[in-house]
Amino acid sequence: MSRNQLSLSSQGRSSVLRRLLSSAPGVFGLVVVTAILATALVSLFWTPFDPRATDVASRWLPPGWPHLLGTDLTGRDILSLIMAGSRTTVLVAVGAGVVATLIGLALGALGALTARWVRETVAVLVDVLIAFPVLIIAMLISTVQGGSLWVVVWAVGIGFGVNVARVTRPELRRVQHSDFVIAGKASGLSPLQNLVQHLLPNIAPVFIVQLSWAMATAVLAEAGLSYLGFGASVVDPSWGILLADLQRYIQIHPLTVVWPGLAITITVLAFNLLGDALRDATDPTLRTGRRPAGRARAGQPRLPEVTA
Repeated sequence: MSRNQLSLSSQGRSSVLRRLLSSAPGVFGLVVVTAILATALVSLFWTPFDPRATDVASRWLPPGWPHLLGTDLTGRDILSLIMAGSRTTVLVAVGAGVVATLIGLALGALGALTARWVRETVAVLVDVLIAFPVLIIAMLISTVQGGSLWVVVWAVGIGFGVNVARVTRPELRRVQHSDFVIAGKASGLSPLQNLVQHLLPNIAPVFIVQLSWAMATAVLAEAGLSYLGFGASVVDPSWGILLADLQRYIQIHPLTVVWPGLAITITVLAFNLLGDALRDATDPTLRTGRRPAGRARAGQPRLPEVTA
C-alpha cells in the first residue's frame, strides 16, 4: 500500500470519527459502551467490596456511604455486584457479536457469490433457521446442556448470524456487479480479496446495524435467561441473577430492583444508539438526506429495510 493510500485511509477514519462525535446519540452510546468496558476491566482487579462476601448485619442498607447503591438481602454491596456483572455482559455481547459476524458473513457470501445451486440452498437454510426465535433456541440448548454463558453466546450468535446473512446477502449480490468489483476481478484480485477490499466496506452500514442489534439482544438474552435460570450459573456475577434475587422483595425494598434493571436498559439502549450512529457515520447520506431514495451513488449500497 502506498503512502498516499495510507493517508487517504487515515483521513477516512478521522472523517467517520468526526461524524460520529457530532451525533448526540452516537456520543451517548460511545460513552456508555466505553464506560461498561472500563468497568468490566476494573472489576477484574477492584470492586468497592467483595461481590460474593455476605454481611447479614448490613443487609438492606439504603444507598449511602460506604454502600453507594445499598445492599441486598445477604448484605452484599449492590454496586460491587453490578460492576462484577458487567464482565458477564461484555463477555456475552462481544462473544455473540463475533459468532454472529462469522456465521452471517459466511452464509451471506455463500448465498451471494457462489454457484446458483449453492445460493438457493443457503437461501432455504437461512429461511428455515430464521423461523426459530433466539431465546427459544437458547432455552432448548440450556435444557440439554445446562445453563451456561456459552449457551447464550452461541444461541444469540447463531440466531443473529442468520439475520445478518439474510440482510447482507442481497446487498452483496447487488454490489458484486459494480464497476469497481469487476475492475478488481480484471486486475487479478481473488474472490476473497475482492470480498474484503470492495464488497464488505460497501455493506458496512447494514452490517453495523445488525451487529449492534445482535450485541444488544445478547445483553437482554443473558439477563432474561439468567433471570429464568437458563443462563449464567449462580456462582457467576450476572445482572439477570441479581434482578431475580431482588424482585422477590420489590414491595419491601423497591429501590434495589432499579439498579440492575437500569444497568440492563442503559446498556441495550447504548448499543442500539451506537450502532445507528456508526451506520450514519459510515454512510453520511443517510444523515444528510441529500440524495433521493433509490438513487445510490456508484459503490454506495442502497439500504433495505432491516429486520431483526
